[in-house]
Amino acid sequence: MPPAARGSPGRGRSTSPRPLVAPEHEHDDAGLVDGLPDTRQLQAFGRKVTATASSLMGTEGVAQHYQNALGELHREIRRPMLQRSVFSFANTTPREIVRSRISVPEIQQRALAYIPDDLLHNIPEDANDFSLFQGFQASLPDDPAHNPPPALNARGQRLLADGPPSMQKLRSQKHATGHRLEMMGVRKHMCVAEIREMDNKIANLNTLRKLTLDRLAALEMEEADLEQDLLGLDNRIEDLQEELDDAAALAPKAPAPPSAAAAAAGDDAEADDRFMSESIYQKLPSPKSKKHAKRPVRRISMPILHEHLEPGSNIKELPAHNDTITALDFDAPWGTLVTASLDDTVRVWDLNAGRCIGMLEGHLSSVRCLQVEENVVATGSMDATIRLWDLSRAEYAPLDNRIHKHGDGDGDGDGEEDEDGLAFENAADAPPPPPPTIMQDCPLFSLESHVDEVTALHFRGDTLVSGSADKTLRQWDLVKGRCVQTLDVLWAAAQASATDTTNSGQWRGTGRTVDSSADFVGAIQVFDAALACGTADGMVRLWDLRSGQVHRSLVGHTGPVTALQFDDVHLVTASADRSIRIWDLRTGSIYDAYAYDNPVSSMMFDARRIVSAAGDDVVKVYDKTDGRHWNCGPGAAADGGKRSVIERVRIKDGYLVEGRKDGTVGVWSC
Repeated sequence: MPPAARGSPGRGRSTSPRPLVAPEHEHDDAGLVDGLPDTRQLQAFGRKVTATASSLMGTEGVAQHYQNALGELHREIRRPMLQRSVFSFANTTPREIVRSRISVPEIQQRALAYIPDDLLHNIPEDANDFSLFQGFQASLPDDPAHNPPPALNARGQRLLADGPPSMQKLRSQKHATGHRLEMMGVRKHMCVAEIREMDNKIANLNTLRKLTLDRLAALEMEEADLEQDLLGLDNRIEDLQEELDDAAALAPKAPAPPSAAAAAAGDDAEADDRFMSESIYQKLPSPKSKKHAKRPVRRISMPILHEHLEPGSNIKELPAHNDTITALDFDAPWGTLVTASLDDTVRVWDLNAGRCIGMLEGHLSSVRCLQVEENVVATGSMDATIRLWDLSRAEYAPLDNRIHKHGDGDGDGDGEEDEDGLAFENAADAPPPPPPTIMQDCPLFSLESHVDEVTALHFRGDTLVSGSADKTLRQWDLVKGRCVQTLDVLWAAAQASATDTTNSGQWRGTGRTVDSSADFVGAIQVFDAALACGTADGMVRLWDLRSGQVHRSLVGHTGPVTALQFDDVHLVTASADRSIRIWDLRTGSIYDAYAYDNPVSSMMFDARRIVSAAGDDVVKVYDKTDGRHWNCGPGAAADGGKRSVIERVRIKDGYLVEGRKDGTVGVWSC
């Protein structure tokens, strides 16, 4: 092969493999390159490179071989195959170039390690005094080379060996101790950084929790609206069914074929037709039952918002009455609340909407005690009567009330308010008062056997037990509506004191005088045949309703018993002696007790908490799970202002309702 064909390495030619072009086809390749669309741009670019290199290399001191190299480069650029490769390279995207040069595992690793630009822009400014490598080094266990030998003192320093230490050992020990001290500083800084990061996460989580709570509240409001819509549809279906039944009853029937019996009764039929004209007789409407926009017996889905609020959060406040609240109770969280006051009114509230939906009228005096069980309400009054009410018979339309909440008086009723009026009727955004006839169908019957005011009552199923200032307990059959048994508390006390020879002349064994201002029967609760009763002498008596006898007496309180409640194991009692006692029903002994600064006027417990009103502007809460005492209510606010004294409390499933002396009702999460 001639030397020209092999190429001379001194001429600076490229050693990359390329196809050989025959001399006879060289002209064809040149014509092909000339036909390419970007050949002129390539030639112009080559001329620019040649001119620039010539001007840079034309200075003094440049050797001749640079000129030779430039000429060789110029000749190579003019080759058609090189221009074709440059043209294809210019049309190739950078991504294709990268993929053609990088292996598949490397591409996968880069895809996993890719960080978006928005994250790179949001990198926080680091004020760390230590480098990332120092933090990594501090997170590793101590290097054995830097660890001191086994013979160490309390600070990890080497103990002196036999003979004086050498300078090299001291310096090595100093270096190891300094390194450990430096690592300790790095670890401390890492802990501080972790704490700061946790605080930021907690703040972000609290923000997300608030947003989620707002969303939950909106969902429960929408849920209540849907339930009311469903109730309205049920009412419309019932009305339409009644209309269809009436139309079917009034429709003319096809005459039946005459029979002997019909012929025999023909004279009687003619007499009936003559009694009233046919045109009127056939058009008389059949009596219809009164249409009621009844509230559901029980909500299909129970709200759970209060369970996720912070304990002690104020849900709402209702200016319910104009005087001291004497009794209150509700059926379920966000359900129906009934309140009684010394202003001689009993009001029914929708806790979900936060408004009064009606009044229970019929008592001649103030109501002292009441109980709400689903739709049935029992009230005991100073007029010595007990009345029962069925709230499902009320003509309550909550959707209309919400529509006319800010109305101009065109809603329900004729715009006339009650004589005493609602406590919030002067507010600018107060809803219109309920019509006076909204609860007219609610009364069931009245129980009238007591001869003095009724101070305590409790019913379960078909049995109701009431306590009165006439010093008797009465058992009532709610099916028949009459008294079936009367229990004389004084007779039971006399029977008990007859067995005590040392104090035979006293009412109870302690010999304490009875507080005349306190209710003789402060609290009662019934379950099947078991009855617990707390009286003004501080005694808690457990009765057997089957025999009418006292089964056990619990002695411990030194003042009138004002409230009590029991479950399967424990009985909790509250007294004017400023204490609350927890009794073990299995042994009759005191399981636990704690005291307050003022007499306890009301008390109730649920599965976890015991709440009580103790003559203060806060509700006293005792957590039975962890034994913690804390305050909930208006007086627990940070401003420290004095509020009205709380008189009555009720709690169910962590949903707390309290009534105050000024007539205000507060709702809290507990």
